[in-house]
Amino acid sequence: MKRRNFLVQTLAGGTALLARSALAQQAGRAMPSMTPMHGMGHAPAVVPVAPALPPPPPAPLAGPDALPSGAPLPTLFKLPNSVSDQAQAPRLFRAALAAQPTTQTFIDGKDTAMWQYTAGVNESPDGIAGPLIDVREGDRIEIRFDNRVPEPSTIHWHGLPVPPDQDGNPEDAVAPGAARIYQFTLPPGSAGTYWYHPHPHMQTAEQVFRGLAGPIIVRAPDDPLAAWPEKHLFFTDLRLDINGNIPPNGMDDWMNGREGQYVLVNGALRPEITVDGDQRWRIWNACSARYLKLAFSDHRAFTQVGTDGGLLKRPVAGLRSLLLPPGARAELIVHAGSANSQAALVALAYNRGKMSMSGSVPAETDRILAQVKFAPTAGGARTLPAWLRAIEPMGEPAAQKTVMMTEQIDMQNMHAMGPMGLPSGMRFLINNQSFDPARVTMTSRRNEVEVWTVQNFTDMDHPFHVHGTQFQVLDHHFEGKTTPEPFLAWRDTVNLRPNEVVRIATVQRMAGLRMFHCHILEHEDLGMMGLLQVE
Repeated sequence: MKRRNFLVQTLAGGTALLARSALAQQAGRAMPSMTPMHGMGHAPAVVPVAPALPPPPPAPLAGPDALPSGAPLPTLFKLPNSVSDQAQAPRLFRAALAAQPTTQTFIDGKDTAMWQYTAGVNESPDGIAGPLIDVREGDRIEIRFDNRVPEPSTIHWHGLPVPPDQDGNPEDAVAPGAARIYQFTLPPGSAGTYWYHPHPHMQTAEQVFRGLAGPIIVRAPDDPLAAWPEKHLFFTDLRLDINGNIPPNGMDDWMNGREGQYVLVNGALRPEITVDGDQRWRIWNACSARYLKLAFSDHRAFTQVGTDGGLLKRPVAGLRSLLLPPGARAELIVHAGSANSQAALVALAYNRGKMSMSGSVPAETDRILAQVKFAPTAGGARTLPAWLRAIEPMGEPAAQKTVMMTEQIDMQNMHAMGPMGLPSGMRFLINNQSFDPARVTMTSRRNEVEVWTVQNFTDMDHPFHVHGTQFQVLDHHFEGKTTPEPFLAWRDTVNLRPNEVVRIATVQRMAGLRMFHCHILEHEDLGMMGLLQVE
């Protein structure tokens, strides 16, 4: 394994458990079925045990061109509101979502078994992504969730300020075949671009890479960009073998987080996007671990107008690239230009410090995500407001907290498997502890502003996410230099480079249990998650 400062430590509990298991196996093989022997000095009979057969090798992955590409960008299917005739806000948004096994066809003649969110039990999915939940500030949300997959699951409303007992935490898992109703009200100021996904402990990564994820938009009554035409780009990862199956994680996936060989946009591979006049793009990175450093192949500039928690105070123009870590979202203004042209939307190569058990890490390369046709309209460019909304600093903190992200590995037992089929020799930690649902990591008080110093003491990037609230990034300390955040914004996910320290200002408004964790989902499942008790 090629690694610079990866902390090597023998996990005493895991080693002892493996030792006990080995002794038990030896005892079972030495004395499986003894027959009494007459006479002295005779050893008991030993029945030979056939060695276990090695597992079959995994099927090769499908080739890069096994999926069709180049179709028009699919439109996200909207989750219907079962309560109609509500012209005025606030309104009741009542709907149903089910997580259920489905079958899709990506490779001709090959069925792919997936798990997907659908608009009700036993209904067919209308796309790869879960239905778009398109709602408004002030809406009362009531969504019935039916769990039809063979594992406990939840729905976590990523980034939304919902009550803790409605946020799909691991301790509130819905059993297979069971259902529950999630209920919450969207407060003023919550407009933004969010998403939903499962959050069961040690099963989140698999449930997401099997297909469970969907987008959310919360709209404001005074949105200054409401009249702009929108494009929605929901990015997901897909890995397929030559038989069309979704293979399980390997050891490198657990180390780095899983990346598929296909990056889909609204379920399509390298779709065609038409920009017929200036547009507002909402972008979701719903990949388990993939970083998206977005850019256009012709180096054209774009404007950022929003982050995870909605619009910025002012537009940030002239950007040539934007790094979107796993779990994060952004709102962009894409300009049509003055003449017909074409360019590719690409994810530029980004080195986030991957590791490999083989000692060889493939080089990062640029990846085409979509082909874009720019066709300016006769009316010319739209006028972008100079001011979008009020965002003010959160004020003096009442408390300071420190969060450390670290790693441990037991090289001797690297391939040993523990609970839920997860590698027991590999752990990702918060404050030097692996997540325990029975242990509170930190305690906060409602409505008190806190400054958290988040430290990444590893050689790999980690995207840090807090449940139930948005925060403001204050500054970054990296390679001996402290840099203030260039503009105020509301976020729920921030990336930390190796050995970087980031300070965030945050406040929790509702009492209860909240999670905070790395949003590389394999790292979350392997323990890089903490529990915050809000009092």
